[in-house]
Amino acid sequence: MSGIATNETSFFRSNYEHVTLPAVYTFVFIIGLGANGWAVRSLLQKWKILGHINVFLLNLGVANFLFLPTLPFLSAYYFMRNKWIFGDAFCKITRFCFNLNLYGSIGFLTCISVYRYLAIVHPMRVMGKITVTLSVAISVLVWLLVSVQSLPDMFYPKTSANNTHTNRTEKCHHITSTEYVENYLKYSVGWTLTGFVMPLLILLGCYGHVTLVLCRKNTINKVVKQRSLKLLFILILLFSVCYIPYHIFKNLSLYSRVLIKYRMRPKWDKGVFCAHQISRGLVCLNIVVLCVWIVFGLPCSGSWSGSIVRCCIVSIDFGFLKHS
Repeated sequence: MSGIATNETSFFRSNYEHVTLPAVYTFVFIIGLGANGWAVRSLLQKWKILGHINVFLLNLGVANFLFLPTLPFLSAYYFMRNKWIFGDAFCKITRFCFNLNLYGSIGFLTCISVYRYLAIVHPMRVMGKITVTLSVAISVLVWLLVSVQSLPDMFYPKTSANNTHTNRTEKCHHITSTEYVENYLKYSVGWTLTGFVMPLLILLGCYGHVTLVLCRKNTINKVVKQRSLKLLFILILLFSVCYIPYHIFKNLSLYSRVLIKYRMRPKWDKGVFCAHQISRGLVCLNIVVLCVWIVFGLPCSGSWSGSIVRCCIVSIDFGFLKHS
């Protein structure tokens, strides 16, 4: 039975990891470059119209551009059946850029959710207190926190020799080698809690409260309310498809590898392995989804007038907290 499971896993690895995953990376690289460039261009064109939220939107674009250039190398690696020819240092850089993109995006989405919450629920309290300087300072803090969380990952071995007698090639591990997997699991669980779960809870709390306020206020324009809910739907889709599966199956896969290390292979090992590989492809799609999310919210941002009351009404359109 274990032999059948091993064959099925090998078949999945051959078809998904070496065919589908490179195709996904190539797709995200091509579409992501165009979509992210379009999003940043639209943002810069409306820079004066948008409020202080534009600082966070720009940082989302920067986070995407950090990871996009590494995708062709990762695509080539998986297409060549896990043969890394670019050296240990660059392997670590590609994985580090992935982490900066992932957790930087989550961090800045959380900042945007807090700003929206303050603008809609407590508009009078924050009037005049939210400045560009504050937004820049918060952005720097987010990058520092994300870098500190991601830096330990660089010290775990990322490359190991392939099992081949004909060529001296290396694997570029997404996580780390089996020898260090137990310690990495502890680090990964802590990283997931601080880098994903806590921001997710903040984001859910903020948007949940904002949604209640928008639904209860009859004075809010129907078009604005619909746009708000559509943007919220895209955000829920982003987390449900890209972020949540990746973190769940990443840690389950690590736990499975720890059990296997002690000769206790779980029955669900194959299923978790396949799900983890699929989630790795899905998490890269966050670049494309984020670009859609940014651009979708830009067109009507010029509808803001100037009063704090209207700011409360249309703040979801990225124009809030900007005073004329």
